Amino acid sequence: MVISSDNLLFSTHSKPGTQAEYSLKKKYPQKHDHYSFDDYFQFQPNTGIVTDWHDQRHLFATEDFIVGLIEGLEEEVGSASTVLMYNIGFEWGTRDAKFFQQWFEREYGKNVKEVNSLYMLEAWWWPFTAQGWGNWEVDMSDHKNGFMFVNIFDSAVARTLGDVGKPVCHIYAGLFAGFFSDLVKKTLSCIEIQCYSMGETYCKFLLGTKDRIDAAAFWHNEGATARDIEKRLRHGERLG
Repeated sequence: MVISSDNLLFSTHSKPGTQAEYSLKKKYPQKHDHYSFDDYFQFQPNTGIVTDWHDQRHLFATEDFIVGLIEGLEEEVGSASTVLMYNIGFEWGTRDAKFFQQWFEREYGKNVKEVNSLYMLEAWWWPFTAQGWGNWEVDMSDHKNGFMFVNIFDSAVARTLGDVGKPVCHIYAGLFAGFFSDLVKKTLSCIEIQCYSMGETYCKFLLGTKDRIDAAAFWHNEGATARDIEKRLRHGERLG
């Protein structure tokens, strides 16, 4: 999403009207390590079209767009803006999961369930890193207990809004919930329990079943830190 301090990048998941005259993908069709900005994106100055390795259209905007979007939603719907941003992220994640599974199988020749989970997840997230959504770290050590953690470093939303004293990355939480729900064919929820906008060095998300997320939300509202929540979950604490 964030390409520089002045620009943001959004994927539209729609086919471009024309193809770039030069395509690195056409030259190296089996290339997988297309991680750099210049390799992943193709620019067509004559038409103003930006496409990625998978021929998806992208749009640029300034960071002011994030501020305007969030402030506009808060003005229109008040505290419900957080739910709205989460729902936007959830829908985005659900659609992106389907798109990801298609291009993964096409590019790697394997179904996502046939490869190592962490390998598959890195393949999913690195385009987001290229787009400016930040680097991530996934902790799946507790997935058999119904939850897992995702750390985001350099969140586009949190970095833009700055230290406002509360979690702000609701669209990320929705994105993770939507993507993983579609991937495992089971409804999951997600909550941000630590945020750069709260003065932390990175953002931490808890993804899991509804009862785990409800418990974490309650503890978080009561003042529990991310570390406190981790300990309680790992000790099997529940609400009620």
